[in-house]
Amino acid sequence: MKSHSDPLPTFSWRLRVYWEDTDAGGVVYHAGYLRFLERARTEWLRALGLGQTELREERGVLFVVRGITVAYDKPARLDDELDATVALSRHRSASLELQQALLRAPAGEVLTRAQVRVACIDAQDWLPRRIPEPVVNMIEGNS
Repeated sequence: MKSHSDPLPTFSWRLRVYWEDTDAGGVVYHAGYLRFLERARTEWLRALGLGQTELREERGVLFVVRGITVAYDKPARLDDELDATVALSRHRSASLELQQALLRAPAGEVLTRAQVRVACIDAQDWLPRRIPEPVVNMIEGNS
């Protein structure tokens, strides 16, 4: 089990808010923020060399959200550029704890903060499974 006490390296992924992400007033609907956070986690894994298909087909595991706490501080609006961030705060044998945020770019104004617990499960039976050692090494080597 690894816990970080030093400042965490943070992965950042830039995105833009499109019409489809907003309500009639041009503000991102609350569930839209969760999609942005999910995409950032996927891109973080991909940047580590851990694509979702490879995790499932070659390593036999999936990562699924076990729990999430979200604080909506300020609204994101149509055409905003956002930076979606991911930082590993802790890993356990079968789960990861991540700190995420959505920031308005380029100023870095924090709009949304999230604490996310991701569980590792077996891709066949969907039961909890220890994170494979090579995956842990890839995550730790880059976090």
